[in-house]
Amino acid sequence: MTRQDVVIVGGGHNGLVAAAYLAQSGRTVTVIERLDQLGGAAVSAQAFQGVDARLSRYSYLVSLLPARIIRELRLDIRLERRRYSSYTPDGHSGRGLLVDNADAEGTAASFASIGADASTWHRFYGQTAKLARSVFPTVCDPLLTRSEARRLLADDTLWHQMVERPIGEVIENTFHNDLVRGVVATDALIGTFASTHDETLAANRCFLYHVIGGGTGDWDVPVGGMGAVTSQLAGAARAAGATMLTSAEVTSITPDGEVRYLRDGRESVIGAGTVLANVAPHALFRLLREAGPARPEGSQVKVNLLLRRLPRLLDDRVDPAAAFGGTFHINEGYTQLEAAFQAASAGQLPNPLPAEIYCHTLSDPSILSPELAASGAHTITVFGLHTPDRLLSSANNDAMRDRMTRSVLDTLNSVLAEPIEDLLMTDATGAPCIETKTTLDLEAALGMPGGNIFHGPLDWPFVEDDTALATAAERWGVATSHDRILLCGAGARRGGAVSGLGGHNAAMAVLEGAL
Repeated sequence: MTRQDVVIVGGGHNGLVAAAYLAQSGRTVTVIERLDQLGGAAVSAQAFQGVDARLSRYSYLVSLLPARIIRELRLDIRLERRRYSSYTPDGHSGRGLLVDNADAEGTAASFASIGADASTWHRFYGQTAKLARSVFPTVCDPLLTRSEARRLLADDTLWHQMVERPIGEVIENTFHNDLVRGVVATDALIGTFASTHDETLAANRCFLYHVIGGGTGDWDVPVGGMGAVTSQLAGAARAAGATMLTSAEVTSITPDGEVRYLRDGRESVIGAGTVLANVAPHALFRLLREAGPARPEGSQVKVNLLLRRLPRLLDDRVDPAAAFGGTFHINEGYTQLEAAFQAASAGQLPNPLPAEIYCHTLSDPSILSPELAASGAHTITVFGLHTPDRLLSSANNDAMRDRMTRSVLDTLNSVLAEPIEDLLMTDATGAPCIETKTTLDLEAALGMPGGNIFHGPLDWPFVEDDTALATAAERWGVATSHDRILLCGAGARRGGAVSGLGGHNAAMAVLEGAL
């Protein structure tokens, strides 16, 4: 048995962040990754055979990755800010709402065209910006208590609306237009299966993380795709001396730091001073052979498409490049979102399917070959909401994947002036360039239990006042029931999305506790 100061189980982006920090501190670090490449969900892939396009296959936008981590690890990462916030067509009137960050007058006119007021929108997001400026600077520091976070915000009304009451209440009290309400509500539901009136406030926590990133709430496109982010992190960790083992599957972890894994058919053992679990808490307890949290549930379907060109819209007043240049919402009116949640809760696939779409190549054509980019081709990513894991099983996954693909195509076609099928490129085998990932597909590919992209329910980025904070691991939100085993992935408090926070905070706990 070999020994290391730190063994990191899982080579996703959080594990690479932790590896880089700890190796730079002089610790001996080994990262063990089941797949043949590092990065987990933050990867680029040639999804279509014979087509030179490297898509951000799973995760695709960046908001929560702090500039501090980029600076401290000396990462060469470029994030492209999108001019357009969103476009949302109204299926009844044929009009649509276009929020253009560079054209205040045009945005105001767009709100007016659907009978809404842009000033209310700006006041609301001025309040979320206040929340972001208060909360985001704390995510790379030891945890605040609830009382400390509330005092830091210094706005009891805003705290009450966002943290203590269901997010649906403030949305309904602030906005009267159903379409506008829906656009706001989507930030509370991405990857979260809940009603906006859920008393557990699951939607509130999701909303909070979606509006605080970078202190602004902007979601940016990583130039070069998600693979460029992972490449920089892996390079930083390797340069500092960390060892990376890929195609190595961890089979067990013991509380005293013994990690067993299989590689090339051979079992090996590493003894670690500290084990960082860059896997979901549910998966960690399985490796520990202990009873743990229930299997989490994801609630989304992810569809990647490659088009010969952008499609024309039914709303011919809007340039497709503008509509697809931000987040394109379809079937995401407020009442539609609630109806979809109720249908899925009853065991039915929502019809129509709420979906949001974005086009990476409008901001960053570098993920295409020069020839493909010059031809006018574009990638389209569709994120379907309220498709919970409970609808799927190993027996029906293939059939449900086909149904969801059809639902996504129908959703797109409902707002287009031409069939999306006619614009799909084909791969080397002649098959259409469309790839669908269900929650079960995500679990099989990435080891995410239930396909939950957050590794489990999101936590507030603070703790209750009576929470034990005696150890470094507790203060950084990465503690488990075993002193030598820490969480370092999306399942850590303040984890989720491509943020590096789970990895950063686990590394800080190790350094502070001299583990």
